[in-house]
Amino acid sequence: MRVGVPKEIKTHEYRVGLTPGAVREYTARGHLVLVETGAGSGIGASDEDYLAAGATIAETAAEIFAASDMIVKVKEPQRSEWSQLREGQLLFTYLHLAPDPEQTRGLLESGCTAVAYETVTDERGGLPLLAPMSEVAGRLSIEAAGAALKCYNGGRGLLLGGVPGVPAARVIVIGGGVVGTHAARMAVGLGAEVTLIDRSIPRLRELDQLFGGRVRTRFSTLETIEQEIASADAVIGAVLVPGAAAPRLVTRAMLSRMKRGAVLVDVAIDQGGCFETSRPTTHDMPTFEVDGVIHYCVANMPGAVPLTSSHALNNATLPFGLALAEGGRGALVRDPHLMAGLNIDGGKVRNRQVAESLGLPFHPTAAAA
Repeated sequence: MRVGVPKEIKTHEYRVGLTPGAVREYTARGHLVLVETGAGSGIGASDEDYLAAGATIAETAAEIFAASDMIVKVKEPQRSEWSQLREGQLLFTYLHLAPDPEQTRGLLESGCTAVAYETVTDERGGLPLLAPMSEVAGRLSIEAAGAALKCYNGGRGLLLGGVPGVPAARVIVIGGGVVGTHAARMAVGLGAEVTLIDRSIPRLRELDQLFGGRVRTRFSTLETIEQEIASADAVIGAVLVPGAAAPRLVTRAMLSRMKRGAVLVDVAIDQGGCFETSRPTTHDMPTFEVDGVIHYCVANMPGAVPLTSSHALNNATLPFGLALAEGGRGALVRDPHLMAGLNIDGGKVRNRQVAESLGLPFHPTAAAA
């Protein structure tokens, strides 16, 4: 199969769909890999590195899209990219379609077969291609909160871990999944006072055991969230409904209960955000203020650490990408976990959560019906 790797064009996105090491795995199996010149510059990988791995270098993204049977990316295609996709072409990347009707329409009109990293599953019911970036984003969320709390960024001027004789910051993490667990781990490590909120009692028991009592756990209700954010210095939004838009758990009315200069970090912004007042931001302008509360809503947080992120992502995506390269659409039929990643195919929405979030008809595939 001809596999194409265009250079990412989203603002401050430095990751790459395939590292040279991953390209070597594809070419060793007889696949032709086309890499846009400079695609790996963000991770320090030169065109020569890709040539040594067996890739062919293309001068433009247009060449990549025109010549490839499968496109492997990191972030969702931008308008100039989805317009180049064609019927029957495989697209393997993060999509996050639920809050993005424009991209969804573009992919539907293209006729491509779009497989989303974030909805591929594993035998344990997990999301193995979302997990590595969730780990990175969870850890980065605490760094982002610490930066936003600084006075020159509009924050309260508070050190997350405090110092002897001065209280540490209160950090509330909403969601006890991968993002929330890694956020709590980082916050605890810095010495912050951490409360983790989740709606699963078994998960709260696991977290209590994991952190050995160093993290307060609370069952998620509107009352709990209202109580906790009122005393919070930083709130990390880490909720996820696979494939669907994130639930809005913190309303604008609740902001009036928060401290001036407190920080909200919305890690769920890729799925529309879990704070009512959230809107996507970029690494250029990561924060904005609403009612005295600082919001950090960067939609591609792991892009800030592309060396770590690209390798972590490729470690997870490689076996699935190789399966697609070997079997094409047939690989979806043979592997129900890969089939779970199918969001768009033949001009139809194939993921129930995406369809329901956007108010579009859901068309299950024969294997998923």
